[in-house]
Amino acid sequence: MSGNPALVMRLVASAYSVAEKAGAIVRKVLQSGELGIVEKTGANDLQTMADRLAQQSICASLSRRFPKVTIIGEEELPAEEVQADLIENGQSEEILKKSCPEEYKALKEEELVVWVDPLDGTKEYTEASRCLHLRAAAPTPHKGSDTSQTHTALWLLDNVTVLIGIAYGGRAIAGVINQPFYNYQLGAGATLGRTMWGMPGLGAFGFQLQEAPGDKRIVTTTRSHSNKVVMDCVDAMEPHEVVRVGGAGNKIIQLVEGKASAYVFASPGCKKWDTCAPEALLHAVGGKLTDMYGNPYRYDADVKHMNSAGVLATLRNHEYYISRVPQSVLQALGSD
Repeated sequence: MSGNPALVMRLVASAYSVAEKAGAIVRKVLQSGELGIVEKTGANDLQTMADRLAQQSICASLSRRFPKVTIIGEEELPAEEVQADLIENGQSEEILKKSCPEEYKALKEEELVVWVDPLDGTKEYTEASRCLHLRAAAPTPHKGSDTSQTHTALWLLDNVTVLIGIAYGGRAIAGVINQPFYNYQLGAGATLGRTMWGMPGLGAFGFQLQEAPGDKRIVTTTRSHSNKVVMDCVDAMEPHEVVRVGGAGNKIIQLVEGKASAYVFASPGCKKWDTCAPEALLHAVGGKLTDMYGNPYRYDADVKHMNSAGVLATLRNHEYYISRVPQSVLQALGSD
C-alpha cells in the first residue's frame, strides 16, 4: 500500500471489497431458496431479500468509513440497525497501490456521490431461482428437461450484477461491477464471481478488453422491457445481430468483452444507479454512454433518478449510432 492513498482511491478500494461481499450475499440468498420477493411497481419491477440485504451491506459499510459521502441506493428501505455480519471493512490492496489520476487527488468526501444498484437484473435472478427450484423439485424429470432448466438458469444468472458507481461534479469517475455467478457454469469446485472496476484516466481491471468484430453491428438491448419505440430504434441501427439480455451492467460487459457493438435502449426505464458504475467502466476504456440525443447524463446528488431520454452506449463509433436514432423515437422520448 502506498503511504497515503487519495480519498477517492480508498473509496474505490472499499467499494471493491463491499461489492464482493454483496455478491456473496446474492449467492447465499439464491442458495437458500427463500427470495422474499416483493413487487415494487409491478411484475417487471421486483425486489428480493438479496436486493435488501446487499444494499444494507453496501450502504452501511461505505457510510461507516466515509460518513460525508452521499450514497443513493435503488431500494427504499426503512431506517434500521444493520446486522454486524453485513458490514465489510476490507479494502482492495491492489487498488490502494494504484496512482490516483491527478484531477482526483484532492477530492473531499462531501464532493462525492455513490450510486448503488445492489442487484441489477433482479427479474433474471428470480427466474433463475425458479428454474433451479423446478429442477431440484422434479422427482422424475423428463429426459433432457433437467439439462434445459439448468442451462436456462445459468444463462439468466450471468445477467446479474452488483453496481457501485462513484461520481464527482456530476460525472461518473469510478465504477465497480461484481458478477456474483461468473464461472457458475463450471460446476462444483469453481470459484464463483468476479469483480471489475474502472476509472477514467487510470484504466479498467478485472476483465480482458475485446472489441466486437468490426464488420458487424451487434446491438444489445433489453430482454424484458421492450416496446415498439425500443424496437424501432434498434431496427434503425440496421444491426446484423440483436442480443437481448437483462441488466444494464451486463449489457456494458457485453460491450467491453466484444459480444456487442452498441447498447441501445430507447426507453425511460433505466435509472442513475443502473448506469453510473457501467459508464465509468466504459469511459475508462475509451467508450461512451449518453442519452438517445447524444447528451451525457449527470450524477449529482440532486438529479432526478430516471434516465428519461434512454441510453445509448458504445465502445467505438458512437456518432454513427446517434445519427441512426429516428426522429420519431426522439419525439416519443422527449429530452431529459
